[in-house]
Amino acid sequence: QAQLVESGGGLVQPGGSLRLSCVASGFTLGYYAVGWYRQAPGKEREGVSCMTSSDGTTYSVDSVKGRFTISRDNAKNTVYLQMNSLKPEDTAIYYCAAGGPHACRQGINYDYYDYWGQGTQVTVSS
Repeated sequence: QAQLVESGGGLVQPGGSLRLSCVASGFTLGYYAVGWYRQAPGKEREGVSCMTSSDGTTYSVDSVKGRFTISRDNAKNTVYLQMNSLKPEDTAIYYCAAGGPHACRQGINYDYYDYWGQGTQVTVSS
């Protein structure tokens, strides 16, 4: 059974860092585009960053550029999101996802993600 499981969320002070991990089981993550989404209370789910399977091209939403970095380790079937200089407005549930090539082509394309994790809470507060 295909599954994605996130970890690494928690409570952090503004300006701090967290690294989220997402481990895939039941399928080979390296064949898929991967992405991170987040959803804050009362808001729609927002694409944060994605990475292609073919050449490692990445896309990120403007609000996290220069602060968040997506990466993947295909040998470990894992995708990461390194989050630095965290702000209170980054508070949300973070989800990882995997999909076909169109999921991360010229942007983060929600409709093309086939697999989703259950989410991990990130809270940025002093």
